[in-house]
Amino acid sequence: MSLKESVTEGGEQREEGVSRRSLMLSLSAAPLGMLGVPQTAHAGGQLEEPLMDSVRTALSSAVANQGPPEPLFATTEARIMYLRWLGTMSDKLRKRKPEWEVRRDFLQTVWYESKRAGLDTSLVLGLVQVESAFRKFAVSPVGARGYMQVMPFWTRVIGDGDAGKLFQMQTNLRFGCVILRHYLDREKGDTFMALGRYNGSRGRDPYPNAVYSAQRNWLFNEKVTSA
Repeated sequence: MSLKESVTEGGEQREEGVSRRSLMLSLSAAPLGMLGVPQTAHAGGQLEEPLMDSVRTALSSAVANQGPPEPLFATTEARIMYLRWLGTMSDKLRKRKPEWEVRRDFLQTVWYESKRAGLDTSLVLGLVQVESAFRKFAVSPVGARGYMQVMPFWTRVIGDGDAGKLFQMQTNLRFGCVILRHYLDREKGDTFMALGRYNGSRGRDPYPNAVYSAQRNWLFNEKVTSA
């Protein structure tokens, strides 16, 4: 599995321990009582399949470090580009996540986890929109959980078996991005087939097309206009 352990697009990443304040801010995004009554999602779910030991080990290693992302940038231009992206995405996400701190932490984590896994950030945001409508505690009829609707069996296959952790923001985004990267590798870079596999509907049109359509909401022009 070819996961990227660090961001190479103009910056580096440093991982540190989860702060109590960040955790509480993330939890504050859900209505009262949400921990006891998860919101229902209607997306499908990944299908459990045998994994070679080498693949299992690679996936386990990829999800092992749970520290939150703290972006560091090699150049001022790279930092400005990231801040432009963050501001643009924040405006688009405001109605779904009104609190700035919650919105910022979510977007920063999506940015880091997608780039760490070598994924297009807009694709990941489109997938989250389709899978859970950006609801942290969403649960599908087949039991998939959280932002990226990760099936609980993955925590047994490549994690510590605690499916409850899939309601933690970074854990869910880390698992989801690692799984999608795995499917992309399995499908030799074919995004359409990888998205179908992620949803448990490999080879069928509706789910990949829905993600592609949602992805257009999160595209960002990375070109910097010269003064």
